[in-house]
Amino acid sequence: MEQLLKDLLMSNGVSGYEEHVAKIMSNALSKICSSVEIDNFGNVIGKLGNGKKKIMIAAHMDEIGMVVKYVSEKGYIYFVKIGGVNDSILPGKLVEIINKKGEHIKGVIGTKPPHLTTAEEARRPSKHTDMFIDIGLSSREEVMKVLNIGDQIIFEPNAGVLHGDFCYGKAADNRISCYAMIKVIEFFSKIKDLDAEICACATVQEEVGLKGGKTSSFKVNPDFALIIDTTPAGDMPGIEEKISALKLGKGVAITMIEAAGRGTIVSQKIRRIMLEAAVKNNIAHQIDIIDGGMTEGAIIYTNREGIFTGILSIPTRYIHAPASVFNIKDINSAIELAIKTIEAVVEEL
Repeated sequence: MEQLLKDLLMSNGVSGYEEHVAKIMSNALSKICSSVEIDNFGNVIGKLGNGKKKIMIAAHMDEIGMVVKYVSEKGYIYFVKIGGVNDSILPGKLVEIINKKGEHIKGVIGTKPPHLTTAEEARRPSKHTDMFIDIGLSSREEVMKVLNIGDQIIFEPNAGVLHGDFCYGKAADNRISCYAMIKVIEFFSKIKDLDAEICACATVQEEVGLKGGKTSSFKVNPDFALIIDTTPAGDMPGIEEKISALKLGKGVAITMIEAAGRGTIVSQKIRRIMLEAAVKNNIAHQIDIIDGGMTEGAIIYTNREGIFTGILSIPTRYIHAPASVFNIKDINSAIELAIKTIEAVVEEL
C-alpha cells in the first residue's frame, strides 16, 4: 500500500474536524498544483492550468465518528454520533478521542453486558445513548484534565493489505477517493496543452449534509464537476444482486442515479461521455443505480444555474464501519476513467 494512501486512511477528520487530513491533502496538492488554498469553510482547493474550460474534481475528506457530549461523575464519557453510524457496530470498539493539544486518548465503547441485562433489555436493540466510553479514569475531574466537551472521537486508525489487491482501512469512505483525486491531478500536471483549468476540491462535512460540495462548487463555478466517492459493494453475504451487483475488483462504478432520484440524476449527455470513455479505453467499469444514499453530486449539480456533473464510485465493503475493505484495482480504474472523462469533456462541452 502506497504511503500516501495509508496516511490518508490513518488520519483523523470527523465532519467539522478535518484539519489534520486537510493538511495531508494540502501538502500533496501543493507539490503538483499551481496554487492551493483552504477556503472559509475548510475545503482544500488546488488549481492547475488556465484553459477556457473549468473542471472541478470533488472528493470529500471527512469521516463518520463521534463527539464528546458529557462526562459522568465516575469518568464515563457519553457521545453524539456524527454522520451515519450504525449503533449495532459500536459495543466493544476501540476509539481515540483527540483533544485540543492533538493528543490521542484511547478508549473502549462500553455497554451493559448480556450477563447483567434483564430479559426485557435483551430483547431491545442497543442504542448509542445507552453506551459510553471508558478511558481508564475514575472521575469526571480526572477525565476533564485530558479532554474537553466537543472533542472528536474516531475509530482506532487502521490500514493495510488483506491479500493481493484487497485492502482495508478506517475512513475508506472517502479517503481512497481523495487519494485517487491526487493521482488524477498528478497526471494532468504533466500535460502542457490541455485547454482547461482543473480544480481539485477536497471537501468537508459531506457526511452531514453535502455541505463542502455546495460551497466549493459555488466558488469554483465549473463547467463540469466530477465526483469521486465510494459506494456499497454487494458481493457479500446477505445482499442479493438485485439490490447491489457491484463487486470488488471488477472496476469503478459509473453512478447514474442516486437515492432513487432524490439525489443526482446524471444527464444523458454525461452518461454517454463517461460510458464511451470507459469502453473506448478498455477501462473496467460497472453501472451503479442507487436506491439509497447520495454523493456531493446531488448538491453540486443543482448549484447556481445547474452544473454538468458525473460520478465515479469505488465499490467498498462495510462502509461506515470501523474498517472497510476495498480493491486497489478499482481505485486504479477510477483514476483512469476520471482522466479519460475529463479529456472527453474538455473536447465536447
